[in-house]
Amino acid sequence: MKWNKEQLGTYAPNEMEMAWYDFWEKNGYFHQEPDKSKKPFSIVMPPPNVTGQLHMGHALDNTLQDILVRFKRMEGYNVAWIPGTDHAGIATQVKVEQQLAEEGKNRYEIGREEFLKRVWAWKEQYGSRIEKQIRRLGSSCDWSRKRFTMDDTCARAVREVFISLYEKGLIYQGQRITNWCPHCHTALSDIEVDHSDVAGHLWFVKYPVVGEDDYIMIATTRPETIMGDTAVAVNPNDDRMKKYIGKKVIVPLVDREVEVIADDYVDIGFGTGAVKITPAHDPNDFEMGQRHNLESIMIMNLDGTMNENAGAKYDGMTREDCRKAVVADLKELGLLDHIEELTHAVGHCSRCKTTVEPFVTKQWFVKMKPLTEAALKAVEDGKTRFIPERFVKTYNHWLEDVHDWCISRQLWWGHQIPVWYCDDCGKASASREDITECPNCHSTHIHRDPDVLDTWFSSALWPFSTMGWPDKTADLDQFFPTSVLVTGYDIIFFWVARMMFMTCEFMKDIPFENVFIHGLVRDSQGRKMSKSLGNGIDPLGVCEEYGADALRFTLVTGNTPGNDMRFYMERVEANRNFANKIWNASKFVIMNLADFDESFVPEESDLTLADRWILTSFNETAARVTEDLDKFELGDAADAVYNFIWSSYCDWYIELAKKRLYQADSDRDKHTVQYVLVYVLTHTLEMLHPFMPFVTEHLWQH
Repeated sequence: MKWNKEQLGTYAPNEMEMAWYDFWEKNGYFHQEPDKSKKPFSIVMPPPNVTGQLHMGHALDNTLQDILVRFKRMEGYNVAWIPGTDHAGIATQVKVEQQLAEEGKNRYEIGREEFLKRVWAWKEQYGSRIEKQIRRLGSSCDWSRKRFTMDDTCARAVREVFISLYEKGLIYQGQRITNWCPHCHTALSDIEVDHSDVAGHLWFVKYPVVGEDDYIMIATTRPETIMGDTAVAVNPNDDRMKKYIGKKVIVPLVDREVEVIADDYVDIGFGTGAVKITPAHDPNDFEMGQRHNLESIMIMNLDGTMNENAGAKYDGMTREDCRKAVVADLKELGLLDHIEELTHAVGHCSRCKTTVEPFVTKQWFVKMKPLTEAALKAVEDGKTRFIPERFVKTYNHWLEDVHDWCISRQLWWGHQIPVWYCDDCGKASASREDITECPNCHSTHIHRDPDVLDTWFSSALWPFSTMGWPDKTADLDQFFPTSVLVTGYDIIFFWVARMMFMTCEFMKDIPFENVFIHGLVRDSQGRKMSKSLGNGIDPLGVCEEYGADALRFTLVTGNTPGNDMRFYMERVEANRNFANKIWNASKFVIMNLADFDESFVPEESDLTLADRWILTSFNETAARVTEDLDKFELGDAADAVYNFIWSSYCDWYIELAKKRLYQADSDRDKHTVQYVLVYVLTHTLEMLHPFMPFVTEHLWQH
């Protein structure tokens, strides 16, 4: 047994933590080549946005992954932890557009090619920022395997998947209603829309019945869309409304005659029981319009202003101005009955906070139903298991009730859709390679679809695109499927489900054996951390003040799979004190080893009751920690290590050892207690290492 006789100074985490990370990285300790003689253990890191700044959710996510990775590495597994970043289409484009706006320019003025050069330059400048921050936490990922969702390897995988799905008839183009941001000028996925309650109104409007001295009263939260109404709907089981079914009513302001239709979707208890149907501007109305073959009239431009279909008076107005004008006109016509106050959820673009407008536009879609069966079965059969199991319900619910996925975005930054249109024969051609002429008529007058793919399309391929697919690689052969995915419950359907169905389709296998779900990190009052509340805590600031070890240990202790946790700075301070306690215990041991014979190994008969107790206690703790880590009970494992070190080793055994070190009955007794002190300390540092890698490495090297 060797140790460094150099005296330990005072515990100063900032000075030593990054020095050890550089040491690990320079010596290649995080990299392992595929080795068929060993059991594999692999994780793909959920890729943070290239625009990102490390937040507490990232810190928790990375800490949990790193604990598992270091534990498996120490157990002798062949380990690959693959890091990477996501190009984050809309988020990154918005950042660069803001930069251009500061220069008094916009992307259309400089053109697509020049704009993309600017985005790549921005990515190079800021993209490495979050990687440095992940290093600061001590994440032992293999940076030599680093991936970016738009690097050449991932781009090949994306195109192969798109073309393959297109050839199978699972990707199609169609006019459908989607979330639309009038400011960013693109369709949005559900995850890019934040719903928040806003104080609004319910306007009660009279729709005259044609040929009768009667009217139907409807209640609407959006009077500015009245001009796009193509029906009024009532519930067929509503006795008050049955008499109107099949009759015609007049849409106010545009004098359009529309039919009163019956549909079970209408909620008898809301408003008046009759609703206006505007298929082009409401997703539920769109579905109803499909069922009843209703006309769809777009009354807005893509920037959210009103168009000529809204009528000459409102043409060119903003949505807000139009609403005021419509309400005033309805009042003047005697068609506005009354107004009630109402708080209701309104969707906003997660990037620019503009109110989202449901629009019918031409988009690309993936047919979901044929892809979901294998993904549902994989979990049902237990090939992939969720920890905790209760989240299977969330996963199943989304896949069983899934709609076709809108994958096109009207952006410039992202994977451009590999489809070309012929200006002469009109044919669309999808291709794995860029084309210069129409495969149908050989005309060179062709242009590429300007849209890019939803960011989730490329990240859905992450478990296998990161390992070099569609090529057959040694990494895929050894490390796929991955062992575990560590992620928050808030993206089960946005990301986990997408990886499942894409991997089942293209690899004919599961992407990961385990999905380890953690909760959110909340502030000490239990509130979600957010910019608007100003209650976010910067993990890097915590690392600077208390050390990454203290932050990591705080995030893992008291953490149970799937549950939110509250973050208290007092606990970080307590865990820094814990690291200091280990430091001082190690310092004490090293100070008392000057005369220790390194070759000495005690006999069974040399061990006192205290020696046997601490060795037994250590072995029991090691067995428990191993079992807890294997069960993903990382918080319980950390508590067990903590209690053993603080109580059993420091407070009891070291105190009992002091007398024997200073007033031993014999040299043999002194060597025995020295041996036990060093043996237990060394192996305890190994046991604690996955949780607190920096302080344990420093002490272990002594």
